[in-house]
Amino acid sequence: MATTAGAPWKRPNPRKRAGKKSKHLTSAQKSAAKARARRAGRSYPNLVDNMRMASKASKKKTSRKRPAKKTGHKRAAGNTAKKASKKTKRPAKAREKDPKGGLTAAGRSAFARKQGSHLKPGVTKKLSEMTPQDMRRKGSWAVRFYGRKKLPPLVDGQGRPTRHALSAHAWGEPVPRTVAAARRIAAKGERLLRRYQRIKRQA
Repeated sequence: MATTAGAPWKRPNPRKRAGKKSKHLTSAQKSAAKARARRAGRSYPNLVDNMRMASKASKKKTSRKRPAKKTGHKRAAGNTAKKASKKTKRPAKAREKDPKGGLTAAGRSAFARKQGSHLKPGVTKKLSEMTPQDMRRKGSWAVRFYGRKKLPPLVDGQGRPTRHALSAHAWGEPVPRTVAAARRIAAKGERLLRRYQRIKRQA
């Protein structure tokens, strides 16, 4: 894409021009910028990603309004409403973690709100039913989770599978309890990635 004279990277920093200190992104904003870059196919966030996150933060600050002070009958009405809400049973919070492994739909939505990422459910299809993108996603997950040099614990002190091991269930794989079982899933992921690359070259 061709740059123009009005592009942000060609304009001087407005804060420096005004004699103000530059503001830095928070950890959450940095994570959101990285997620935005990944969705666009970039390895690292660029200036536009960072500016986008900074502008979102400033919009949130300006949109916050101070609640009006309660006076007279309004304060009494508010107290009555609080008492009524205590009597009524509040609905239980939706479970974010699937006990069988991975996140629920509510968990993925919560993660998107906090980090700005858009997680998708794991690929559980058979190989014959997978699209090239399914192969890439599942292969990448398998290698990333179970192909690392040093694996996190797969079982706890009572012999139960950890959340790291249970992640395999969300992707249609048997839950590994040993390093050898985890490496088999990683090897399957490598095969899926090689198959995806072959299809990509032939396209």
